Amino acid sequence: MTIPHRLLAGVFVLILSGAALAQEFVKADLEQIGMSAERLETLDESLRAFVDDDRIAGQVVLVLRNGQVAFSAANGWRDKEDGAAMTDDTIFRIASQTKAIVSTGIMILQEQGKLAIGDPLGRYIPEWSDMQVAVPDGSGGYVLEDAARPITIRNLLTHTAGVSYGSGPAQDRWEEAGFQGWYFANRSEPIAETIARMGSLPLDDHPGDNWIYGYSTDILGVVIEAASGMDLQSFLQQEIFDPLDMRDTHFFLPEAKRDRLATVYRPGVNGVEAIPATDGMQSQGMYVDGPRMSYSGGAGLLSTARDYARFLQMTLNGGELDGERILSRKSVELMTVDHLGDIPFRSGQGFGLGYYVLEDLGANGALGTEGEYGWGGAYHSTYWVDPEEDLVVVYLTQIIPATGLNDYSTLRNGVYQAIVD
Repeated sequence: MTIPHRLLAGVFVLILSGAALAQEFVKADLEQIGMSAERLETLDESLRAFVDDDRIAGQVVLVLRNGQVAFSAANGWRDKEDGAAMTDDTIFRIASQTKAIVSTGIMILQEQGKLAIGDPLGRYIPEWSDMQVAVPDGSGGYVLEDAARPITIRNLLTHTAGVSYGSGPAQDRWEEAGFQGWYFANRSEPIAETIARMGSLPLDDHPGDNWIYGYSTDILGVVIEAASGMDLQSFLQQEIFDPLDMRDTHFFLPEAKRDRLATVYRPGVNGVEAIPATDGMQSQGMYVDGPRMSYSGGAGLLSTARDYARFLQMTLNGGELDGERILSRKSVELMTVDHLGDIPFRSGQGFGLGYYVLEDLGANGALGTEGEYGWGGAYHSTYWVDPEEDLVVVYLTQIIPATGLNDYSTLRNGVYQAIVD
């Protein structure tokens, strides 16, 4: 089979809708934006090799520089078994890429005066007011002690609230309560009810003491609902998706878009193989035919490369895109600096309000720029924004677990080696 792919550099497209102007990204003149067409072709070949070698089924890549399309590729298969080719408008489960969008929602509410990130969580979700912490007792068990301080909204934004995905000392209690993993799409209740019950469980650490990745942003989604008086889907639609023309970003897909949803794969003995439809966590149908009730702020959204790049370009522009202001420049600045201080994280990186932040290029040891920020998702998607290079990179694929892949480093090296000015 021939693997479809495209390398784009050229003209631009404008879409007129009534009196409003919805602008698509301009396809760049590569020489003018300081990138090499020949070197981008090397990137294209390197990424397609992962599909040709059957290490992933398909991928969509979008690279913007100076707000223009420097590189775009749709390689491989949206559904390999059905022979459906990957396309630029394929819809992906973006999992934890949801976190940056929900964190932005919190900052919008702060700008509207409806909350402050220093507020205690219990002000918005009373069940999280008086928390206990499970402390290992040295013999395989744990004892409970009162949390040293309340959880704040900023703790949730920075993943320092002491909340994991239920894998801490009191894992048994979290499992008994039905919290195993990050998936909520199959739940037949509003997320606020789920998170309220979660508040009865012990934390894994005292708020503010350590960086622990977990349900923090799902909790933030419920804070948004409490502070705004809207469900999370409606709030994000009104404040982010509609203004940014993110027309294919949803918690649950409209029926008409079902065929554009990428199939999820896993590593197999003879290459990648589709996740069985009986696996509810990865199945195609849950995001179309499921209960459609639980809006997961931590991992629930589906989107396209184009939509997510529009969101990221807004942040790179200091909170505005195509005349629509989502945040102030100062809020974006606060989100994209380190808030951890002496709390350990990754080498060379800190963590802001929803993003990692590259602080020491040498300590990190990979091509990039100090001040870069980004994150990724469980289905092996990733993204980053490099303000100094005026760069946005979105990479979407659907494989879980993504064992033995080095496509992230291939992508990063390929993007930066193509910058010639």
